[in-house]
Amino acid sequence: MTDWRAVGVGFVVLLVVGAVGLSIPIVGQVGAGLIGGFAAGYLAGGTLGRGAWHGLVAGSISGIVLTVFVALLGGLLGFAGGPLGGLVAGGGILVVGAMITLLFAVDSALAGAVGAWAKN
Repeated sequence: MTDWRAVGVGFVVLLVVGAVGLSIPIVGQVGAGLIGGFAAGYLAGGTLGRGAWHGLVAGSISGIVLTVFVALLGGLLGFAGGPLGGLVAGGGILVVGAMITLLFAVDSALAGAVGAWAKN
C-alpha cells in the first residue's frame, strides 16, 4: 500500500530542492531527485522495495508536474511564432520533460531504497 504522506513529502522536497538547484542545472536536478527520493523512502520505511516504490512515485509525479508546467509555458511563449510555433515548442519540451521524469524517477527510486534501509 502506498503511503501518500511519504510520497507527498518527497514530492514537495523534490520541488523545493529542484527550484533551488536551477542555478546548477544538472547537478541540482539530480540532487533534488536523490534528496526527495530519500525523504520519501525514509518516511515510508519498510523493505528496500517499499522505499524504492515511494521514491519512484514521488520522483515520477514531480517530473510529470514539472513537465506539464514547462510545456504549457513553452507552448504559450512559442505561440508568438504562430500556432505551429506553439506546437513545436510545447512538443519539444514534452520530449525533454519525459527524459527529466525518467531521471527523477530512477534516482528517486534508488535514493528511496537507501532511505528505507537507513530507517531500518
